[in-house]
Formats: sequence, structure tokens, C-alpha cells
Amino acid sequence: MKLINYAIVAMLMPMMANAGEVKVAWLDFKEYRDVFPAKETRGGYHKRIAKQFDSHLNKLAADMPDGYTLSVKFEDIDLAGDVRFNMNDIRIIKPIYFPRLKITYSVTDNAGKVVVEAQSKVLKDMNFMDRIKFGRDSEFYYDKRLLSDWYKDDVEPAVK
Repeated sequence: MKLINYAIVAMLMPMMANAGEVKVAWLDFKEYRDVFPAKETRGGYHKRIAKQFDSHLNKLAADMPDGYTLSVKFEDIDLAGDVRFNMNDIRIIKPIYFPRLKITYSVTDNAGKVVVEAQSKVLKDMNFMDRIKFGRDSEFYYDKRLLSDWYKDDVEPAVK
């Protein structure tokens, strides 16, 4: 049994060797443009947004070289859709309510040298509903796709 465990660890080591670190900074969620919950408490909804975005950024940075650090600060968040406040609070997803994120970011290498950075970069996708959806729907699908596109276009080429 121990031999199998060592074999599994040996197989996983190359995958663990390439793992960048991610640091995410948040403002007070009351400062963001649109992070209104539909049918849950604000605090719980805000924690869920932070958890989902943190997890997604860690997944994106998993392929960064060891020792690299991606630092992202969310300056503004306007989630896809809009919350309608009536008897049944719901988030309506329509093309006019496109996702927008304003971030400041930097990537540093293992020596601490800045590889790429940007101040107050606005990410938005005005055609978010016209694009083909891949995979299953997940929470904050359109917003996370916005982060994925940004990572693929701006960060990935700088760290390769």
C-alpha cells in the first residue's frame, strides 16, 4: 500500500511544481457598483462572490511557473445582470446588463521582478450573451469568463 501512495505522490509532483501564488484584495463590498444579492443576505452573497472569484483566479494561475505571484485588486464590480427589487427579488440577465470589472494587477517572478502590471484596467464584455457558452453553467459564469479572457490575453503571454 505504501508503494502505491509513493507512486501517486511521484505522479502528482510535476503538477504541483507549476503553481503560481494568487493574492486578491477586495474593497468594502458596499463600494462596488453592483454586487446586490437577489434572495440571500448581503454578507453571505459577498463572501460567495469573493470565494468564487478567488477560486477561479487560483485555477487560472495554476499553470504559472513556481515562484510567480499574481496580485489582483478589485476596484469595482458590476456583475452580469441586474437585480429587480420587488416581491420576488431576482437577478435578470439581459444584454444591456453586461459584466464589468475594474482591476489593478501585477505579476511578479520568483526574483520579485514585475513581469506585467496594469492600473485600473476595465474588463467588460458588451456581447456576453452572444458568445457560445462552453461547459456547464456555474455561479457568476459571465463574470468568471471575463476574468478568464483577461488572463488568457494579458497575463498568460507575459509568463510564458
